[in-house]
Amino acid sequence: MKSIDSQAETLNAIIKVHNPTVYELLSKKGKAIYFPEKGILAQGKAAKGKEINATVGTAYEDDGKPMVLPSIASHLKLDSKNAFPYAPSEGVAPLRDKWKELLKIKNPSLGTKEISSPVVTCALTHGLSMVGYMFAEEGDEIIVADLYWENYDLVFTNAYGAELKCFNFFKNKEFDIDSFKQAISTSSPVKKIVLLNFPNNPSGYTPTKEAGKEIVDALKAAAETGNKLIVVLDDAYFGLAFEDDIFTESLFAQLADLHENLLAVKVDGITKEEYAWGFRVGFITYGIKNGNKELYKALEDKTAGAVRGNISNSPHPSQSFALNAFQSETYENEKKRNKEKIKERYFKVKEILKAHQEYEQYFEALPFNSGYFMCIILKNLDADKVWDLLLKNYSTAVFCFGEKNLLRIAFASTPLAKLEKLFANIYSACKDCARG
Repeated sequence: MKSIDSQAETLNAIIKVHNPTVYELLSKKGKAIYFPEKGILAQGKAAKGKEINATVGTAYEDDGKPMVLPSIASHLKLDSKNAFPYAPSEGVAPLRDKWKELLKIKNPSLGTKEISSPVVTCALTHGLSMVGYMFAEEGDEIIVADLYWENYDLVFTNAYGAELKCFNFFKNKEFDIDSFKQAISTSSPVKKIVLLNFPNNPSGYTPTKEAGKEIVDALKAAAETGNKLIVVLDDAYFGLAFEDDIFTESLFAQLADLHENLLAVKVDGITKEEYAWGFRVGFITYGIKNGNKELYKALEDKTAGAVRGNISNSPHPSQSFALNAFQSETYENEKKRNKEKIKERYFKVKEILKAHQEYEQYFEALPFNSGYFMCIILKNLDADKVWDLLLKNYSTAVFCFGEKNLLRIAFASTPLAKLEKLFANIYSACKDCARG
């Protein structure tokens, strides 16, 4: 086996000094990765400000501006220097600072807690993949709800050999805290990776304040018994809460300083949260009790090294677009407008289901209170057959979880005026299926 680079050993030593548990949580790849401070990058830094800089792999005009194609640049209102050159592997510094500031505004419980500076990824999927690179490997189990985004299979199982271990998500239409506790408890302390996604895809569920407290308490109890935990918060749909009795902050705010044996990792981005799906900008942020700047900087450097070795860096123009938006005077009102529109559709779905008791003959809704989606579970019908009938006979498309006998309905993408017809079509397809 190839020996670990001295730069990785330096980062490992820093992590061990400040929190040995974090070092133990790292995968073999996580222990071996580093952000190269020598070689090309170091020489590139040394070249900055020099009269002649013949180091960087970017073409420049004689006046020092990036050499661009006007047919591309004409479509951008950005200064070319904020779009065309490479961004740093860890992300554009002002954007990282701004996202950290926004995290604390959106999650007041973070207060003065010490957390890392966010590392920029190429959206949330890439962020999860980089978490897998850093912490997951062959033989590891990742504890996740039995209703989960199917891309987890590709990200964690196919790529890193980790296995998904599911707990039962709902019991009596509430979060199944007993199943969750059983999944994270063991007779002897071990490394555990827990992946929580709220609002949940596919169900559109966020824990109530009571259930959220129970989840945090269960994780703390597991850490206190000696388990070494990494808790990954997939916050793709963060901020889209539509009821008053649910957690409106990320659980990261509660977990970031919960226990020295629990490393909280927030993975989020502008995809859903900022309505910029194709821009592909995400973030990874770390938090642990008694975490300090030295520990976090080592984790940031390792994560930036993983990004550099994977995609080099996230797109520069997308990062600049996001930063400009966050600094805009109209930003908050624009977000509020979009959320209110989705919220209106959410309440319309609630109204439809309440008004049509006959639908319960064939399906019922799983608990939902947030996000983009809701799910219905079919009664004595085959979800794949109903899905097929909807497509063929009713020009209606929903997502089918055949193994769970569920249909996922994206109310966020469905015009308000079509929601009534959508559920009527589902009801009719169910009747057709029941008749055979």
